[in-house]
Amino acid sequence: MADEEDAYNNSHRAFLQAFLARSVLTFDEIKPILAAILSVHDRRPTLANDITAPDLSAYLATLNARLGAMDLEIRSARSQHDRTQLYALVNTASDAPTQLATTHSPDEIAFVKRVLDAMFETHNTRSKEVMAVTGMQAARLAKPPAGAGARGSLGGDGEDGAQTQGSAGHGLTIAQAERVMADMVAEGWFEKSRAGYFSLSPRALMELRGWLKDMYNEPAGEGEGEGEGEGLVRVRDCEACREIVTVGQRCSNRDCPCRLHNICTQHFFRSQPNNRRCPRCKAEWTGWDFVGEKAATGDGGAGRRTTAGPSRSATLTNGEVDSGEDEEDDE
Repeated sequence: MADEEDAYNNSHRAFLQAFLARSVLTFDEIKPILAAILSVHDRRPTLANDITAPDLSAYLATLNARLGAMDLEIRSARSQHDRTQLYALVNTASDAPTQLATTHSPDEIAFVKRVLDAMFETHNTRSKEVMAVTGMQAARLAKPPAGAGARGSLGGDGEDGAQTQGSAGHGLTIAQAERVMADMVAEGWFEKSRAGYFSLSPRALMELRGWLKDMYNEPAGEGEGEGEGEGLVRVRDCEACREIVTVGQRCSNRDCPCRLHNICTQHFFRSQPNNRRCPRCKAEWTGWDFVGEKAATGDGGAGRRTTAGPSRSATLTNGEVDSGEDEEDDE
């Protein structure tokens, strides 16, 4: 790739347009796009298979150096469902409410905040870390509780109980709430599993990582203790890959902070299949203590193992995602 070390040029601008058109791209989707752009820019054929991961990293470094001045960055993370490498154009400066305010009303933003509170507080407890909501659970949040004030800037109410400027404070109808949830999926903020659970998308986790931790994690002295001097930690990173876990497994010891994505679990214990112990507290790692919608359903996937075959993307053709229920648990 001739332009790896060159200055920002028209090929980078054209590549940026691909991210503006699609919020998330996989490496396999990027290769033919970038190959076509470079073929035109360099005036010589570049094949999709000519694009390697190191090539892309170098190319993105040049692009991100210029995007930084606009508070934008192309970040990468792996899908929690099948660990596919995903790339997304994210805003590094403005927070979630600012971004949502460009296309949603104050009442809609307040509703989304109530959904996030349900994901990361109501349905994220010491006994069950679900971090997802069903459509029915979301619909029940269409109208705010009487006299409730939201904690945090995304909600319709401030800390003093005052409504967000421009909000009537009456909430939404159920039909409006369902439309907003569909919009959140279409805009790439939420994803919906085949079982009907809504959770944050990979793009949202990349973009809101810092905001989620600031909003829902409480330093020691503010919340009830959970672990050694941790305070109350609701949003945790995978012990292996250090990315946020909203779908995966947890230590059987409820006081232990260790969490792992499903596939990270398989890789982590591959060298010790008969002696699976938590890397933090050394308790038995059962493989049946879940994070995500399986924590709500108790579905461990017993007797439903898949046969060997080509790996598939977590995103299905109808816009829903594979919740991982058919994954082999590698017990």
